[in-house]
Amino acid sequence: MDFKEPIKYDDFAKIDLRVATVRAAAHHPNADKLLVLQLDDGSEGGRQICAGIRGHYEPEQLVGRQIVIVANLEPRKIRGEVSNGMLCAASDLSSGEESRQVVLLGVDRQVPAGSPIS
Repeated sequence: MDFKEPIKYDDFAKIDLRVATVRAAAHHPNADKLLVLQLDDGSEGGRQICAGIRGHYEPEQLVGRQIVIVANLEPRKIRGEVSNGMLCAASDLSSGEESRQVVLLGVDRQVPAGSPIS
């Protein structure tokens, strides 16, 4: 297995991982592999992220689920929709790109939205 080059702890400590609850999910209107998620991240108004998990999850499977997000990734416009973060997922690439399994990272019991991960 190929691992990325090691980073210093101070660089890792800059990443703000948080728990978010999926409030709504829909297919991205302009992309075949993306879903648009509306999240409760503990902030006023929440946030929207775009995630390349279409084909692995249907929108209705995600509503109410708690996931792990990178909360301090700078916003990016993806095919006309703004993504304010990134969800964390594991991929099994041993069977090739076309048949890979994608598994969302979450918590093993409910915690308040916005809880930090350390």
